[in-house]
Amino acid sequence: MPLHDWSELSGWDGVHLLWMSELLRYLKARLPAGFRTYLSSGPAVAIGAPSLRPDVAVRAHESNAAVELAPSPGGAEPDVEVAVASLDPAPALFVERDGRLVSAIELVSPRNKDRPVARTTYLSRYAGYLIEGVHLMLVDVHRRPVGFSFAEGIAQELQIPNSPALPPPMAASYRVGEPAAGGGRLLAIWRRPLSVGAAIPSLPLPLTTDAAVTVDLESTYMGAAADAYLA
Repeated sequence: MPLHDWSELSGWDGVHLLWMSELLRYLKARLPAGFRTYLSSGPAVAIGAPSLRPDVAVRAHESNAAVELAPSPGGAEPDVEVAVASLDPAPALFVERDGRLVSAIELVSPRNKDRPVARTTYLSRYAGYLIEGVHLMLVDVHRRPVGFSFAEGIAQELQIPNSPALPPPMAASYRVGEPAAGGGRLLAIWRRPLSVGAAIPSLPLPLTTDAAVTVDLESTYMGAAADAYLA
């Protein structure tokens, strides 16, 4: 089944979850012994990203004494009080070994890049995998916003030289290798431009520096699209 034009089509959220499920079943049947895969929200490996949800708790202590609350700084009333959009953690597919995250597959959604704060947050999340030594497969089938690419953002963030442009729709796979002689780590990258109306190529998902699973993005996408009643 050829790739749909998601700039002209609705229903991505359903296809996203179905595609993730297809990828989960695909990987589960092919992972070597000792590896396990699961779906979850993104782990806290992003570097320098704002928290997706504040971790705020109020603990009540039993006491007979009255509790005095300090007044709000700057007066009793705030100068401004507005509602702001929140960033819900996007689901991803993870592979772990011996309790340690080794690989991730991320399918980009439009809301991951529809605002500057979203682009900054998710770019930090994706680059954070690589900085923490986690292999990554990143798939973005959404052409908008024009002129923005997470693949190019990762290249700039990690200062990858001679990195050619890879606008969406695109797929890329990153293998984090051994420490490099000049500092840092070796990074192997597979880049695949995608085309609306064409088949989606397969890509390797690295598990270690020497082992990988070839992921059939086309057949898993076909299964998700069929379950979502897309022709």
